[in-house]
Amino acid sequence: KAGNGHAEGPAAAAAEERGGAGGLRGCRGFLRRNALVLLTVSGVVAGVALGAAVRRASLGPAQVAYLAFPGELLLRMLRMVILPLVVCSLVSGAASLDTRSLGRLGGIALAYFLGTTLLASGLAVALGFIIRPGAGASALNDPRLGLSGDVPTSKETVDSFLDLIRNLFPANLVAAAFRTYATEYKMLLRNTTSGNVTWEKIPVGTEIEGMNILGLVLFALVLGVALKKLGQEGEDLIRFFNSFNEATMVLVSWIMWYVPIGIMFLVGSKIVEMEDIVLLVTSLGKYIFASILGHFIHGGIILPLIYFAATRQNPYRFLLGLITPFATAFATCSSSATLPSMIKCIEENNGVDKRISRFILPIGATVNMDGAAIFQCMAAVFIAQLNNVDLNPGQIFTILVTATASSVGAAGIPAGGVLTIAIILEAIGLPTNDLSLILAVDWIVDRTTTVVNVEGDALGAGILNYLNEKEKKEKEQELKEVNVEAVANSKSEEETSPLVTHKDQVSNTTSTADPESKESVL
Repeated sequence: KAGNGHAEGPAAAAAEERGGAGGLRGCRGFLRRNALVLLTVSGVVAGVALGAAVRRASLGPAQVAYLAFPGELLLRMLRMVILPLVVCSLVSGAASLDTRSLGRLGGIALAYFLGTTLLASGLAVALGFIIRPGAGASALNDPRLGLSGDVPTSKETVDSFLDLIRNLFPANLVAAAFRTYATEYKMLLRNTTSGNVTWEKIPVGTEIEGMNILGLVLFALVLGVALKKLGQEGEDLIRFFNSFNEATMVLVSWIMWYVPIGIMFLVGSKIVEMEDIVLLVTSLGKYIFASILGHFIHGGIILPLIYFAATRQNPYRFLLGLITPFATAFATCSSSATLPSMIKCIEENNGVDKRISRFILPIGATVNMDGAAIFQCMAAVFIAQLNNVDLNPGQIFTILVTATASSVGAAGIPAGGVLTIAIILEAIGLPTNDLSLILAVDWIVDRTTTVVNVEGDALGAGILNYLNEKEKKEKEQELKEVNVEAVANSKSEEETSPLVTHKDQVSNTTSTADPESKESVL
């Protein structure tokens, strides 16, 4: 017994050591796998702490600009890879899918994008009527709010939609990489026959700064389909775009390690820049609360429910793998800047097929703007209540349709949605001079807006990936069944066909049997 006890002691100790080493290895493995996520979240927390600490030092505008410099570098790096990423991923994605799959997936994606954006718009209008954010707004003329007098120039609704269509077909592809078409107005003095002098507003086409992502997306898609149609001749160019795309993704993986540092300084500098946060929240608190609540309901409940209904899988486990892109979206306020990290994480962490992610996500970053639709509709209802205007059903319908349509063309940049609110206000006949209020709180609301925008794109890619995998499995199953049936039929023919049997029998017996048996067989 004593000998056994001595033997058991070292064995138990060794087992404990092995268990401890295994636990340590598991912990190291977890940290290695999730290092980027942990660093990114830490960057956001450190940014808030840094901003709160530096805020007390009362820095001047030049010092704040220096503080924001590392964050500005991150934005520049992310924007640098957007153009090659969007064009190459869409060309290779469209070329890798056959025309039937492309049409089917494109149709499902379009239905999903339009459906979720309409739901988001409806939710925002409903919340606006329940919470009534414009009814209790006070102290809105206080100079400490830091309201800028620069309000986007209002455009006619028709011209806005015509600009959207014009941008789909850029006249110059190289210029589309950094310029967008926009309508401006020129006032002309006209003398009428009766002698009265009138001013006439005439639309004039101009080019403004900013990438025409819509035109590039459409061109890349059509080019991918054209290369697929070429067959063997287009293979070399498809391989070129695939290689370019993979090389861009390697660049993205390098940039991702700089994200935590950039995010820390972006968040910190934004907190230092704030004028009077307490006054801002007390005067426009209901509007901020209503917008963020709308984003929380849509992003936390409605979109996951749609994903669950389509796939019967846990949506929150899917979203857990995308914490890094969500943190990037929160810090940068740009759907386009979040696209590189979103493509990388959705493929590596959630196993979404490259052909699906690189086809859908660039389109979603341009077209699908659920968060922007909530923000725009809430702003329209808020300004209507501020001006004591009771919206009739016709105006509500106009808000829903205009917000859904104009969010397609909303720029994937910080404060891009403010420009489209002017279109909605023009459509329902409300003054646009109150837009300065929206600009005052845009930096707060735009963060949750961008997170919901990119979440909608990611869940859409997940749904399409599931449907694609399901169809592939069904085809494989059908193929197996056809093969099994074919084998079974060939066997049954051999067994039951009298011609085959007799022929075999005759050949066998004639070769081996004696003449008498041959005669009997005959």
